[in-house]
Amino acid sequence: MRYSIYVLLLVCTTIVNSQTDNLNQFWNEYSFTKDLSQNWVVELDAGFTSSSTPEDKAVFHDITQTYLRGWAHYYPGDRWKMSIFYAYYSNKNVPELNQTEAPEWRSALQISYSLLKDYRIKVNLRFRLEDRHLHNDDGYFEAVERLRLQVKAVYPITDLKIHKGVLYSFAAEEVFFKTDSQVGGPENFDRNRLTLGLGYEFIKDFIVEASYNNEIMPRKDTNKFVNAVQVKLIFNNFLPDLIKSFHRTKKSVDEGNGGL
Repeated sequence: MRYSIYVLLLVCTTIVNSQTDNLNQFWNEYSFTKDLSQNWVVELDAGFTSSSTPEDKAVFHDITQTYLRGWAHYYPGDRWKMSIFYAYYSNKNVPELNQTEAPEWRSALQISYSLLKDYRIKVNLRFRLEDRHLHNDDGYFEAVERLRLQVKAVYPITDLKIHKGVLYSFAAEEVFFKTDSQVGGPENFDRNRLTLGLGYEFIKDFIVEASYNNEIMPRKDTNKFVNAVQVKLIFNNFLPDLIKSFHRTKKSVDEGNGGL
């Protein structure tokens, strides 16, 4: 409770003493996963962000970020998941950064814990420590550490469990803390993010999620308020399906050529 009051006071005080920019953004992500065993899963993500500017309110005014990210997930038990990733981000005119272009290499350690597992509603706690290396105007990559804490709830609407043909909802609250840097600014409290969304598994292992995200980024000179719509496409066990499809196509071609 004391921590929540501190964060609230910090945000409100900064807002009162600063100007504000209201930004509209669109986030798009494609996620491909592959089960290696009962305990190991690998994942590849790619996506982009488009954003308005204080001068132009169009959400697709400019593509500000593109990225490619590789994950490895380990499940040591029913409730725990440990993850690492390595990623490259192309940042260009990102509103919260202090320079026009800032290419970035990012790695992270993430730990997730299922707080409510045997109920219809699932509640997950997530801890992530990110090691960011952003290229600054002095010509070198500056290290920035960022801590992210998230609580997320998922609730199936049309059935007791999530599977093909089931609509589900999710909500998340996340706070970000960072070290000060030339590119990211001197603030240690980075942002607060609220997410509300819906997901649906259209066919086996293909899921679409759409969400609304609200971010508050207190800054010394100009605060940033972001309203973002995200569309995420998830392809689970993508590689085996692709290989099966390739073999079926190859077999059809061979049969059409008389087996030559």
